Amino acid sequence: MFDMPINWSPVWITLRLATITTIILLLLSTPLAWWLAQTKCWCKSLIEAAVSLPLVLPPTVLGFYLLITLGPQGPIGSAWQSLTGGSLTFTFTGLVIGSVLFSLPFAVHPLQNAFTAMGQRPLEVAATLRASPLDRFLTVAIPLARPGFLSAATLTFAHTVGEFGVVLMIGGSIPGQTQVLSIAIYEQVEMLEFQQAHLLSGGMLLFSFLILLTLYTINKRLDYNK
Repeated sequence: MFDMPINWSPVWITLRLATITTIILLLLSTPLAWWLAQTKCWCKSLIEAAVSLPLVLPPTVLGFYLLITLGPQGPIGSAWQSLTGGSLTFTFTGLVIGSVLFSLPFAVHPLQNAFTAMGQRPLEVAATLRASPLDRFLTVAIPLARPGFLSAATLTFAHTVGEFGVVLMIGGSIPGQTQVLSIAIYEQVEMLEFQQAHLLSGGMLLFSFLILLTLYTINKRLDYNK
């Protein structure tokens, strides 16, 4: 039935984008989530709302404003072009920026919940042993928040793999450069190439299921071992 060769380029681009986005977000979200879990600042709700905005904002709206901001006439796009001579829109770099912003809540929320759930008692005990704030964070908070890191990494990666609206707006569909898996599936359906669409969609469905199954299984084991 499926006798057509598979174009693997969108798959590799998608996996590369998801991996880079996950790494960047874990690095950026960890201190932000820690601050949100610990602070009592008046602006906490404001920042939490901004972080959560991609959850309710249509992806095309976020993609549109990113297109304007990262474009040659936008504040970031024009500065980037002055420094590098290149464009951010319709490039893989632009895809990474868009993916980081769009997947931000999927990294911050699990980490913030994990940091909040562990409470203050372990940190207070470490403080009585004269551990510095950095030591308490690295040797107490991060190990205790391990399930949160696992959830953040898994959800961020899976969410990036399934992105469509944002990456289409700022990256278009340039084969071998910005054509990710979701866009390739859409274009195959438009061309009535249902065999290719079935193969790519089925692979994404299986991948998504296995990602979630792995996440739930590991979290169950971690809860059991507590």
